[in-house]
Amino acid sequence: MKKKLLPAIACAVAFSLSPAVAQQGAPAKAGAADAAALAKLRDSVRTDQKALVARNLSLTDAEGKAFWPVYDKCRQSLDASHGKVNRAMTDYVSAGDKMTDANAKRLVGEVLAGEAAEASARKACFDRVAKVLPGRKAARYFQIETKIAALFRFDAAVAVPLVD
Repeated sequence: MKKKLLPAIACAVAFSLSPAVAQQGAPAKAGAADAAALAKLRDSVRTDQKALVARNLSLTDAEGKAFWPVYDKCRQSLDASHGKVNRAMTDYVSAGDKMTDANAKRLVGEVLAGEAAEASARKACFDRVAKVLPGRKAARYFQIETKIAALFRFDAAVAVPLVD
């Protein structure tokens, strides 16, 4: 079972390191269209997240000049917090059926610490972005980051089995 989960965890971890999900046009219809739209979104994030953000923010030249350095700093801080969660998830999968009560508690603590670091980084990023972009564009950027976080959590939830 452990060998089957490692590729799924690797995908979830790799995906979490490339966060910038944006809305792609009109909402998709339920079913296969949703799955296709989600797959396309994941590909866009993996391929060129910065271009995805750019397409969805429609920045003026002046806004872009002020925003992109802030964006790069935000990506660094968010990626660092995602790394904490990813390490804990990798440790969890590696433990497999040898998971002890103490190790399970430790790993949950690490995940919670990583999520707290992410929340703090998201707040700091929004504050920085709100200083260089108009309110609506800053909110739109925050929505893009929120979508990627939700997608990451979903992928991780699917990939990581419940503790036995």
